Amino acid sequence: MASSTDGKHVPHVVPLWILIGVLAILLILTWATVAVTSFDFGSNMNLVVAMVIAVIKAALVVMFFMHLVWDRPFNTVIFVSALAFVGLFIILALLDTGQYQPTMIPGYTAAGGVVP
Repeated sequence: MASSTDGKHVPHVVPLWILIGVLAILLILTWATVAVTSFDFGSNMNLVVAMVIAVIKAALVVMFFMHLVWDRPFNTVIFVSALAFVGLFIILALLDTGQYQPTMIPGYTAAGGVVP
């Protein structure tokens, strides 16, 4: 077996029970996403709950189906950093939207027309 420092790619085989288990968890989380839509968690909490479930599902796909869990730790740091920056940019955009939302004209569209 080659070491990680000799530059050779060493493939690994994921046991079938892990893949089936991750698939089952993804299906359960998909069902939870649909089930959560019938509840009202408050003004902005519905979006937060849906995003938390989506992030968990995306993390499972990346970790197991894209084999990041068996890769170098540096790649995990890069991936998590990229997700953190995307989240930061989305939060900043939503905060900016919240600042000018009360000043918008009711019924006015961005295209210049008025909604009947």
